[in-house]
Amino acid sequence: MPMGHTATAQAGSGGLTATEHRLANGLRVVLSEDHLTPVAAVCLWYDVGSRHEVKGRTGLAHLFEHLMFQGSAQVKGNGHFELVQGAGGSLNGTTSFERTNYFETMPTHQLELALWLEADRMGSLLTALDDESMENQRDVVKNERRQRYDNVPYGTAFEKLTALAYPEGHPYHHTPIGSMADLDAATLEDARAFFRTYYAPNNAVLSVVGDIDPEQTLAWVEKYFGSIPGHDGKPAPRDGSLPETIGEQLREVVEEEVPARALMAAYRLPHDGTRACDAADLALTVLGGGESSRLYNRLVRRDRTAVAAGFGLLRLAGAPSLGWLDVKTSGDVEVPVIETAIDEELARFAEEGPTAEEMERAQAQLEREWLDRLGTVAGRADELCRYAVLFGDPQLALTAVQRVLEITAEEVQEVAKVRLRPDNRAVLVYEPVADEDATEDAAAAATDENEEAAK
Repeated sequence: MPMGHTATAQAGSGGLTATEHRLANGLRVVLSEDHLTPVAAVCLWYDVGSRHEVKGRTGLAHLFEHLMFQGSAQVKGNGHFELVQGAGGSLNGTTSFERTNYFETMPTHQLELALWLEADRMGSLLTALDDESMENQRDVVKNERRQRYDNVPYGTAFEKLTALAYPEGHPYHHTPIGSMADLDAATLEDARAFFRTYYAPNNAVLSVVGDIDPEQTLAWVEKYFGSIPGHDGKPAPRDGSLPETIGEQLREVVEEEVPARALMAAYRLPHDGTRACDAADLALTVLGGGESSRLYNRLVRRDRTAVAAGFGLLRLAGAPSLGWLDVKTSGDVEVPVIETAIDEELARFAEEGPTAEEMERAQAQLEREWLDRLGTVAGRADELCRYAVLFGDPQLALTAVQRVLEITAEEVQEVAKVRLRPDNRAVLVYEPVADEDATEDAAAAATDENEEAAK
């Protein structure tokens, strides 16, 4: 049986507990009991994301996420979805820069099914991976790219800003969706090699949260995962470190068919897992976290130069985090007007810092978000995996909010002064252009009306 230890509730954990265990093959297991409702969440994080990809093969981590739902030795085709949903559960998977995760929420009595399904594809996916499933999911991912990125207003903003904020050759320079060319270039052997390298038990963390019997759950985990061999050939991710600030303002203007002008910017901020990152989170919450924020009050309510204004934090552990600014202009307002107002507000904030009321409100907002995540079995399972994979300790998930509440106004002001500056941002400006087809249709309609009136 696996070895483990029991954790008592820590200060600031809200009474939540978790136990940690490790199988002989290296799989880390985290369990958290919660008998409030008769459901259990299974979450499996693999320590692989787009930062592990190499040039010419971007998008492979995300493509493989899709391939994991194409069948395994005992589960054919779409069977994983069918079995979970037929048992009254829900499921999905996602890919980010730093991880790929898979998760199910099941009625308690169906927990063993979810564990068996995850173990079957971890241990035997290569049995079912063939050219047909590869081509099928390649087309699905390419269509996802069209729907989410290429053919929607502002859809390429994340990709463009990431490429600006992280220099060429940096592991975070490209986003998880990958390029069309690289998706076309990926081969079946690429996918098989990717699986052998990264989809091993010693490169994963499994969390199970909810109405569970820990002893029985561990017995099932050992039964289904224990015989899967580990793999020691995983290369270390490329170094994602960068200077604290960009040192200049990087800028790109995009002319597209969008509803309104937009100003988007990415500021280089401290790595996740640090006090400075928590301070940055509070700064962005005060400045742009909702309708009570400074930027919303200035741009939307007072000046009426924007219809939307938000400022949020993309937390990253292996590279500098990004402060993500997104403003949509109102009417014919020009972007320089918006930009001047933003810089005024950021300079004032750096000079004065947050008020006591703003600190209290921002900390309460982040605390509520933390409670929302840990208040569901699925959210808690995900957070336990996150802290285990990225920081080595799942217990940190249970005390994260306490660290945010300990941040001082002086720390918030300092990170704003050093980081929220014009010479530390990548800027994307969207300028609307007319739809040529619509313009031609309107011109033709006007011609028809003029001809009709002349009769």
